[in-house]
Amino acid sequence: MCIVVVVLCVLFSICVYAVLIEQVRSFKYLGSTVNTDNTMEEEIKERIALRSKAFFANKKIFQSKLISKNAKLKLYFSVIRPVVTNACETWILKETITNRLMVFERKILRKIFGPTYENGSWRIKTNQELDKLIKHKNIINFARVQSLGWYGYIERMQEKRMVKAIHAWKPISKRPMGRPNIRWEEDVKKDTQRLKVPNWKILVQDRRRWKEVVGKAKTLH
Repeated sequence: MCIVVVVLCVLFSICVYAVLIEQVRSFKYLGSTVNTDNTMEEEIKERIALRSKAFFANKKIFQSKLISKNAKLKLYFSVIRPVVTNACETWILKETITNRLMVFERKILRKIFGPTYENGSWRIKTNQELDKLIKHKNIINFARVQSLGWYGYIERMQEKRMVKAIHAWKPISKRPMGRPNIRWEEDVKKDTQRLKVPNWKILVQDRRRWKEVVGKAKTLH
């Protein structure tokens, strides 16, 4: 019931038990921002701002020369990144969002790994070097892995489950003219194409085999 109310109060004002729920442009629900445009830019902006707070709270650790780079990397993966990627299972990773997230992550990785000494001078590490150092387990691959895992979980749900019913629901109204926005499910399907997964609609029903697909996505270039 609460999920349906959350969706409806973004679209129009409704009345529940004689209490009028005001129509708003956006609001927080379980830590995530829900808005009328169904876009993620505002959410990502807030997540990166929270990341800055988490990073500065641990700034001394990242700057310390007594702590190994491996330990700092584990701290980033376990403390800093989760602040940004909370609820990333439902993100639609457009190019602008992807670029913003990668810029955020590379700033921290450069602080962890430091510059490279080459030809008698120091230079910052390239994006490709950073990607190799973390074995391609970057924040975008992490978000895609979470989306694939969540998609498989939904597809294997029983039809009577609320989440499955909302996922299968199709709005009666037509989509607006012009280039339509990419839907979450369409974004996930693109990931299956990148991974070259054959018969993914059948494969997703096999939990063990789908887990192998998700594992493959972790290091996708």
